[in-house]
Amino acid sequence: MDKEGIMPSIHAISLGCPKNRVDTETLLAGLRRYYPDMEVVAELSLADVIIINTCGFIEPAVEESVRTILDAAAELDEAGNGSRPLLVVTGCLPGRYGVDELAKELVEVDLFLGPMELGDWPEKISTALGQRGISREAALPGAVEMRELSTGPSYAYLKISEGCDRSCSFCTIPAIRGPFHSRPMAELEAEARELLDKGVKELVLVGQDVSSYGKDLQGPTNLITLLETLLPLEGLHWLRPMYLYPAGLTPELLGFMRDMEQDSPLVPYFDVPLQHAHEDILKAMGRPFSRDPHAVVERIRSYLPHAALRTSLIVGFPGESETHFTVLKDFVIQSRFHNLGVFPFWPEQDTVAANLSDQVDQERKSVRQQEIMALQADISAEILGESLGEELDVLVDAPHPDWPGLYTGRAWFQAPEVDGVTYVSGPGVTAGAMVRAVIEDTATYDLTALT
Repeated sequence: MDKEGIMPSIHAISLGCPKNRVDTETLLAGLRRYYPDMEVVAELSLADVIIINTCGFIEPAVEESVRTILDAAAELDEAGNGSRPLLVVTGCLPGRYGVDELAKELVEVDLFLGPMELGDWPEKISTALGQRGISREAALPGAVEMRELSTGPSYAYLKISEGCDRSCSFCTIPAIRGPFHSRPMAELEAEARELLDKGVKELVLVGQDVSSYGKDLQGPTNLITLLETLLPLEGLHWLRPMYLYPAGLTPELLGFMRDMEQDSPLVPYFDVPLQHAHEDILKAMGRPFSRDPHAVVERIRSYLPHAALRTSLIVGFPGESETHFTVLKDFVIQSRFHNLGVFPFWPEQDTVAANLSDQVDQERKSVRQQEIMALQADISAEILGESLGEELDVLVDAPHPDWPGLYTGRAWFQAPEVDGVTYVSGPGVTAGAMVRAVIEDTATYDLTALT
């Protein structure tokens, strides 16, 4: 069918981290500049364009991305309804393996777009659609929204930087996303205002290395100055920085966060990827900060004793002995993180760590992962148990899909998508609302509350 002048329907799938989600939301807003009446649809079979924004950080993410692409192509083949939609693959997968190589392996894909050309994605997709007879309008002026939110009415991610300058021996991000660069503060302020004007109550700052914000910008710009710009914005209830690199937790930043603890939207929540606890493993990982992660934890708590701490750990790194692993377990027990993620080491292609000797077998890595998570489950249950009977602010995210009248939300120490949730019900509870609720029950990772 000739689709000249018809607005396209878009089906978008975003895989991986919140930074990818922001890229997907930005892409959809960029496409709407050309197609103001385009429709975002939930089913592949209804779409003129299918966009899969991929993750390629570690092997399981690569496998998920490839499987999602092949499943989408198979579903389209099975449907067989008229002309085949444009299948576009964006993000880290083409960034890691290159467009030419992927085009040989994934012939089902019509267009590959890597992360380095993020700003050109809407233009290139609209050009491909034009070749299929779907015309576009002249690009609308800047008054068009910067993002098309996909997170619901309560929170949104604000990506403050891109890339990374660190040289961790296990990580592919610098090769995929390039060197670290900060987004201009005026641009971030404008985007934050737009998100808050939509009714969003929580902004979550994300980047590969949030604590390094501003180091590449001219003038006295850093994370503190960004926080000072964002915190007074009207409508902001919570501001949550994520991905704080340990070396960036300076006395100046911690002192600022301490001073902001009262009567400020800045939540005392620290997401600090420590990765391990033994000096030998940290050195092999290329982690350029204090060899004693206990000092990092103690430094945070010396400024904010009641802060919620989250970290991520890697088990089974090359050369990790039982002694090294015991030190890691003791560290988890002593540190009492509110939330913790544990990942088995993956020997990623073209990383230094992939070529190290003394690789740990997969079964042992899995056992160690389970051991750490079992320890953390007990710690999490104990910490949440202390909230029983307390009255807390709960930010309501969405209605529960199976229980009418019940909603999922979060207390201040629960970050979206990665931590547990608070199930909440009662008067005034609706998606996007900030409510005061009493904690009626606690579990390993979740809370139950009533207004």
